[in-house]
Amino acid sequence: MILVTGSAGRVGRAVVAALRSRDRIVRGLDLRPSGTGGEEIVGSLEDAEAIFKAMDGVSDVLHLGAFMSWLSADRDSMFAVNVEGTRRLLDAASLAGVRRFIFASSGEVYPENRPEFLPITEDHPLRPNSPYGLTKLLGEELVHFHQRMGRMETVILRFSHTQDAGELLDEESFFSGPRFFLRPRIRQQLSFGNTAIADLLRSHDIGEPSHILARNEDGRPFRMHITDTRDMVAGILLALDHPKAAGGTFNLGADEPVNFAELLPKISSLTGLPIVTVDFPGDGVYYHTSNERIRNTLGFEAQWTMDRMLDDAAAARRRRGAMEQGQ
Repeated sequence: MILVTGSAGRVGRAVVAALRSRDRIVRGLDLRPSGTGGEEIVGSLEDAEAIFKAMDGVSDVLHLGAFMSWLSADRDSMFAVNVEGTRRLLDAASLAGVRRFIFASSGEVYPENRPEFLPITEDHPLRPNSPYGLTKLLGEELVHFHQRMGRMETVILRFSHTQDAGELLDEESFFSGPRFFLRPRIRQQLSFGNTAIADLLRSHDIGEPSHILARNEDGRPFRMHITDTRDMVAGILLALDHPKAAGGTFNLGADEPVNFAELLPKISSLTGLPIVTVDFPGDGVYYHTSNERIRNTLGFEAQWTMDRMLDDAAAARRRRGAMEQGQ
């Protein structure tokens, strides 16, 4: 049996579905029900009893569950789940005789937004500058400890930023709404308490819904990896079963980053909304993370280019529009 933590999340739900389609026996563990059927335990990584129950009869663990937040008020919970919860899960897995433990880390361990060199490889210095990245680095250290001290095989996957394609053109989506649409970005920054940035964004509001092309203070457009959930699932399944994955650390993500100056006109052509350009203070987001190791070692091949994702996103936006008109 395979235990998947975070089974109600974006990646977790897709992984569970992929495993079950291959007739693998899966148990989910999450704070909330996934609604997808099959065996799952509703519980927290802070709950030792829930972890003990979830680990019964398990041969492999995909630890995808995590707490992500940019709010200082959530910091204690983030460390409790991402660090102490990971420790509990690793201890329980080791005692249960689990064969392989896959840990979903993050590119924020490097950090991606202030790289020392590009492209970022797995040998880049680990210097997180976000609390979330720090919790993931501490999680990696716990995984390394178990790899050294026990017989359990471990794999660390440093996740790229991940999106379902249908989210890309959705103003209400958690990530893509604030990333590509101006007014959702304003609401996000207000919720963070970043009033200066919110005021900067408001000064660019043209009085109608619009997209935002984000650049740094020198006018350099943002650039980052955006990876389709389906490609992430393919990489996770390789990490689960490939013999060469054991003991390894791999960047998992799209082959190439996306330049926002090239992406936003494509998005605008699909939505019909205008683009406003905003120059943010500081260096801005600009990185390229190499997936060469997982390609060469495990045979990973990213299938979902940004253009393919946008095709799916446009179809999803049309469906949402049709549903709204039918209401």
